[in-house]
Amino acid sequence: MAQKKKIVIEDENEKSTQSAVPEDEEPKAPAEKTEPAENTLKELEEKLDEALAKADDYQDRMLRMAAELENVRKRASREMEDVRKYATENLIRQLLTVVDNLERAIASAAPENQNDKGVVDGVALTLAEITKILERHHVKPIEAMGEPFDPAFHQAMSQEERSDHPTNTVVQEYQKGYLIHDRLLRPAMVVVSKNSQNGQPNEKAVDTQA
Repeated sequence: MAQKKKIVIEDENEKSTQSAVPEDEEPKAPAEKTEPAENTLKELEEKLDEALAKADDYQDRMLRMAAELENVRKRASREMEDVRKYATENLIRQLLTVVDNLERAIASAAPENQNDKGVVDGVALTLAEITKILERHHVKPIEAMGEPFDPAFHQAMSQEERSDHPTNTVVQEYQKGYLIHDRLLRPAMVVVSKNSQNGQPNEKAVDTQA
């Protein structure tokens, strides 16, 4: 009886061995569906075109931003230069009042009065020193006498009929005008000539209200 049982066990082991999957073989995965190669190439080309378009857009934006930054830098540099050039503008404008008074004092002094000569010389010396300071700050007077009237630099206070000057010529200066660098600091206050025709003012005479 024992011998028959052993034979049965061996048969069962043989069946188990035959039905087992070999260790060096793996189960095959189900075949996947693949798209045609030409469709894949078309998709790649589309993606490449899209990437190139984005790259061009980014480059264009970068160039525009760089240009804007350069403009900002230049504008800031000009503003800083203007601040440096015209920082003393208000102070100098107030100092011009002192210059006017010194010039009036010299002009009103009687030349024949020897008692005033020393005072006049002292005032003239002070005026000369102030003039040097103004020159160092690039302040210069505006040429007015005998020049054609220019509303950009002259302020007409009145008109005067004159036959010895062309129409719209500055014939008198009430107050000097000044420039600081190339900017108007103060206009010259002047009298402008006009000619009359048959007793009527010339239509081309300057408007003193300008």
